[in-house]
Amino acid sequence: MLNQLQTVWKWYLLALVVIVLDQITKQWAAGVLEYAQVERVTSFFYLTLRHNNGAAFSLFAEGSGWQRWFLGGLAAIVSVLLVVWIARLRSTNWRESCALALVLGGALGNLIDRALFGYVIDFIAVHYQHHEWPAFNIADSAICIGAGLMIWDAVFTKKAGSPKVESHG
Repeated sequence: MLNQLQTVWKWYLLALVVIVLDQITKQWAAGVLEYAQVERVTSFFYLTLRHNNGAAFSLFAEGSGWQRWFLGGLAAIVSVLLVVWIARLRSTNWRESCALALVLGGALGNLIDRALFGYVIDFIAVHYQHHEWPAFNIADSAICIGAGLMIWDAVFTKKAGSPKVESHG
């Protein structure tokens, strides 16, 4: 029981690290960048302060304000579910636990912005030639990495008790 509790808190600590890094970098960006100003770092990467009123890729950004409460409430509900999900995982399932902790930290990092400001602070941008990826932040990155790790785990990790495929040929 104690070992399980220590394992669970390790994942909650990872989520907290994501939240802290996310909030520190967002406050740094808000303090040094002018809104929509472009600070080139490389030929494909730059920093720019943006405010995202919507969800991923600015989905719902043109709403009349309802999206702040809807997306905030959704993030809160998902975060509670992730906390419970992490607590119920076996300690040997580290990939899934890590993935969920990254998503949890990212969801809470963006929820903090939405609750405080009504929008999410984005500041990282990448582009190739004339194609620009929407600006994002550390929380968004953690969510994407966590989702990718979940997919990787689902596709490439053999689960105990999964049926074996027999060849008849």
